[in-house]
Amino acid sequence: MFKRILVANRGEIALRIIRACRELGMETVAAFSEADSDSPHLQEADFKACIGPPRSSESYLNMEAIIQAAEQHDCCAIHPGYGFLAENALFAELCEGAKMTFIGPTPAAIRAMGDKATARETMRSVGLPVIPGSHGTLRGAAEGLRLARKIGFPVLLKATAGGGGRGMRRVDKDSDFESRYNEAAMEAEKAFGNPRLYMEKYIVDGRHIEFQVMADVFGKAVHLGERECSAQRRHQKLLEESPSPVLENKTRAELGEVIRRAISRIGYRNAGTIEFFRDTEGQLFFMEMNARLQVEHPVTEMVAGRDLVAEQIRIAANEPLSFSQRDVELSGHAIECRINAEDPFDNFKPNPGLVEEFQPPENIDGVKVRVDTHVRPGYRIPVYYDSLIAKLIVWGQDRDSAREGMIKALEQFEVGGVKTTIPVHLQILRDKNFSAGDYDTGFIERLLAKGE
Repeated sequence: MFKRILVANRGEIALRIIRACRELGMETVAAFSEADSDSPHLQEADFKACIGPPRSSESYLNMEAIIQAAEQHDCCAIHPGYGFLAENALFAELCEGAKMTFIGPTPAAIRAMGDKATARETMRSVGLPVIPGSHGTLRGAAEGLRLARKIGFPVLLKATAGGGGRGMRRVDKDSDFESRYNEAAMEAEKAFGNPRLYMEKYIVDGRHIEFQVMADVFGKAVHLGERECSAQRRHQKLLEESPSPVLENKTRAELGEVIRRAISRIGYRNAGTIEFFRDTEGQLFFMEMNARLQVEHPVTEMVAGRDLVAEQIRIAANEPLSFSQRDVELSGHAIECRINAEDPFDNFKPNPGLVEEFQPPENIDGVKVRVDTHVRPGYRIPVYYDSLIAKLIVWGQDRDSAREGMIKALEQFEVGGVKTTIPVHLQILRDKNFSAGDYDTGFIERLLAKGE
């Protein structure tokens, strides 16, 4: 095991990693920017290291500063969390070059899965069905338009280096194709330094379902069931649940086994997520693989009873997986609500500022409540980063009890000084279609339009 780990992230995920390390008996160094100098999570680390000015490009994305901080504090490993450098193959290589362990997949795996077009072809080759579309990246708008006419509109243009809904455009007709292509390429260049796009058939009324996987350096791989992530705004997840209300046990077992064998065949290691899109006929198509821990990993932890962060660290330390596929037992139902400092009724506009009151729920009869957060009263949310301030997770014996428990928990969650997504979460959970499990990726947009 490692003696000391540098946590190269911020906020709730940094605190989550710090606490997992403490339970494993390891020391932590919290890397932070000047904007996060008063973040409450720093108090729980053994050491802290300022890595630069507020902007992420000069701090949390500053590879040299992070490596230097880890070296100065005699760290054996670096945990990137999610976002920032979590899927950066060059950073993983720099860690190796500095003789420090990168807690995540290998640089080769990150490159293979980070390029979404390459990942499609890789997963196609190991037997996973993929959404009809381009083979590799498009060479230009003209080639894309020819293919779009062949597979039929609507289509979805996606950045091959993309994520978080950026570099993505839906195209419904010929006349819009070139302008949408140029918009997506420009946004991808700005966000990822890579303008290349690939294309998929756009599945109308589809659902976003993803499988959690873990694999060790000895070739053993497992899946821990699926998460339903269809409650989205602007292609970004807002609420997740596990298991999916529409996936049958037989499908879960069969597809899970195909996934488990696939990641073992490609030599993947550590945590990852295989993302699928489900059409109205129930067919699941591979979309992409996220070679990192996901924001929504707690819902899987709640139904599987496994600590995924601790497992990541053990795998990175060259220990075998602590459980086999036969040991995976999924129990009950879990729902996660992302509490963002945003105004959901003003197009989810970020609302940073001083948190005057912050009182999460604690105990709700009949369910388990978990809150992952770094926020306390008096904390000022910086303007420079993602607006996520807390994750509220509720586990119940079944979906109805989890949903009803989440409503009670949200009603008890008091946040003052900034606007949050709590009101829209309550609107979602009380909706009759969500209650029935009948929703898709366009659900939130329709729900909010209906309320206007």
